[in-house]
Amino acid sequence: MKTIWFICMWVVCVCTALLSCTEDEKIIVPAPKPNIPPGEVPEGFSCSSSPDADQPLTLTFKAPASSALYGFTGDVYLHTGVIVEGQWQFVPAGWNENIDKCKFEKDAELENVWSITLSPSLREWFGSGTTPITQLGVIIRSADGTKKGLETDEFITVTDNLYTGFEPGEVKNQSLPAGMQYGINTDVATNSVTLVLYDKGTDGAHQDYAFVVGDFNNWTLANDETSQMYRDEAAGCWWITLNNLDPSKEYRFQYYVGTEIAGSMRLGDPYTEKILDPNNDQYIPESTYPKADIAYPEKGIGIVSTFKISKEKYAWKNPDFKIKDPDNLMIYELLFRDFTRNNGSVDVGDIKGALAKLKAGYFRDLGVNAIELMPVQEFEGNNSWGYNPFYFFALDKAYGTKEDYKAFIDECHSQGIAVLFDVVYNHATGSHTFARLFWNSSTNKTADNNPWFNVDAPHPFSVFHDFNHESKLTSDFVKRNLKFLLDEYKIDGFRFDLTKGFTNTPCDEATANNYDAGRIKILKGYYDAIQEANPNAVMICEHLVGDMGENEELANYGLKMWNKQCQAYYQTAMGYDSDGSGFENVRWTGNAGNHDGWVSYMESHDEERTAYKQVAYSQEPFRSNLQARMAQLEVNAAFFFTIPGAKMIWQFEELGYDVSINADLQGNEYPDDSHRTDPKPLRWEYFNDSARKRLYDTYGKLMKLRQANPEVFAPEAFREWQVAQGYWDNGRWIRLQSTNGKQLVVVGNFTTSEITVANALPSTGKWYNMETGEEETISSTSVTLPAHSFRVYTTFAVQ
Repeated sequence: MKTIWFICMWVVCVCTALLSCTEDEKIIVPAPKPNIPPGEVPEGFSCSSSPDADQPLTLTFKAPASSALYGFTGDVYLHTGVIVEGQWQFVPAGWNENIDKCKFEKDAELENVWSITLSPSLREWFGSGTTPITQLGVIIRSADGTKKGLETDEFITVTDNLYTGFEPGEVKNQSLPAGMQYGINTDVATNSVTLVLYDKGTDGAHQDYAFVVGDFNNWTLANDETSQMYRDEAAGCWWITLNNLDPSKEYRFQYYVGTEIAGSMRLGDPYTEKILDPNNDQYIPESTYPKADIAYPEKGIGIVSTFKISKEKYAWKNPDFKIKDPDNLMIYELLFRDFTRNNGSVDVGDIKGALAKLKAGYFRDLGVNAIELMPVQEFEGNNSWGYNPFYFFALDKAYGTKEDYKAFIDECHSQGIAVLFDVVYNHATGSHTFARLFWNSSTNKTADNNPWFNVDAPHPFSVFHDFNHESKLTSDFVKRNLKFLLDEYKIDGFRFDLTKGFTNTPCDEATANNYDAGRIKILKGYYDAIQEANPNAVMICEHLVGDMGENEELANYGLKMWNKQCQAYYQTAMGYDSDGSGFENVRWTGNAGNHDGWVSYMESHDEERTAYKQVAYSQEPFRSNLQARMAQLEVNAAFFFTIPGAKMIWQFEELGYDVSINADLQGNEYPDDSHRTDPKPLRWEYFNDSARKRLYDTYGKLMKLRQANPEVFAPEAFREWQVAQGYWDNGRWIRLQSTNGKQLVVVGNFTTSEITVANALPSTGKWYNMETGEEETISSTSVTLPAHSFRVYTTFAVQ
């Protein structure tokens, strides 16, 4: 399972306010609470008077016994905002930002009672100007943001004489034009666009009205053909066609929908290829994304969608790149954010920085033939691992423009390197349009009539909101998105996050590992969609399901499974022969036909760094001797890349990166997971250290050896090995032989003393030494090796 729990911890500690402010759009407005009689304080929130925008307001909170703040003695703060069409606006402070203006005063006499006065008036306190205040969102929290007074957020109705409101006209029913898809349908022949918003719950419910506002109608709501959407009940859609548009202009727009009870809200189009975000775009450096191209409209509220009728065409240098051998993929897992640093930011790297390293030959010299990008579909905020997605057709602007993404992919293809996207279809945040359309504000969850989401995940691994993949709407959305990414960006496949969770079968951590026919059907369906769009594309699953029958069925169908082998390589790296140090599970042993079903790895973004384990926990000489540590990691590499089947490395593993996964940007370590997803310090100086550079070169030699001689590393080339935990003192070896007679033997010593490995070679005679490239005449099948070293012998010349 993807350790998405750590992302959840990060979101809770850093971005709870954002989630609260984006997941409460469909609000059942409570009636104003009466004035508080002297000496009486009701539980929960209460107001000193009927709220009026031009008057002060005192809020009082009495924590009930069930509250996390009951008996709390620390400082508490107000998190609040003006609710404008479903969005929290004029929020005075971030979730963990403690300012005096928002600090509650503890009642000197009453237990569990706090109060705060917003004065001289609500309008002045919020600084909302001419924006009417008709509703407030209110949360009380502890100073560190980890405790909330009430689990659900409170909403207060306010009277404001500036509010004039918009009265939607009678709904107009008309059939959706033929050939339209959900989302944005541009027509270059007529310079028009048809916008289609699906809105029909599982019980038939839908919004009472739907309009569009945007650059095409000067952001003006009106009951006319420029703004009001038609309703097609049979299709379950709202739609509108806008004519006479400028084909070269990028238009910005939003949907304006609502019900009489819940009020109105603004929505972005879930199929837009670019969003504008007023909260986060301002922090993207000009060098990463030009400010002029992400200008936010003055009348926008929340996430804004965009479209352009005549799109720029990218001139691909390599439009027909294909993966030659999925079983021989040497994958580099890459997080743009932490691979380089942008000149305009201290904590975010971008595509341009990675592209410079790519052009300089870093990946080519390393020998990788695939790069797997950690999630790049629009996620909330700019600083993330990316597993909190909310717009799947738009790539995140924090890393660069659409052209930047394509330039990186194109250059990879020029160097023979495939590009895979890490995609997150298990869940989405509450800011996703599908979640907001059918939302239960009282539970802060998707509603039970939501046609795309489950209310609660049936499995125990979910964060955010769980997609129901048995819903045809969800399945069609994912398949359309997969095809779009393959066609638009010319990528070569996907790594699916948390595929163990693609189930509607109720389960716990133990039973989630059982065979699940429904899950198999769902994953095969997505693989079929990928193959239909690009028969050469690969689909890798972070499956981690214990049932080998399920793994085998998927592998036989053509999918590949992540194969976590961290523990074995941790132990050998630290010089320990026990606790699972054998390598038997690195090779696929199921009946997978003529291919290998595993993508094995020694490290991933989810796991602690092997080199850090050496420093923190190993025995001598590894704890204090860098040369010994790197040499031991070279032996690890020799017994990793020479095993048949696709392999993956996590960025900077090849340089012995030894900063803990639980460190912050400065390298400070923490005893918990609160900084797990933080940016990590760059250590490009490692490349200039001779011991670390030797490790990089060893990775390169081994991966290039595989690419030059794929038949030697094909699944059927495996002959025999001695790699179990019990062979620690006697030395380990692996023997391969291709169908055309080429042989390879790797022999290794993981101990701290010289050893002789008996009968390591299958025969004496002439063998090539990979290290020297020279042919040697060997008179004994036994091989003597110094401490923490290895040899690779071949019957063929090594380039």
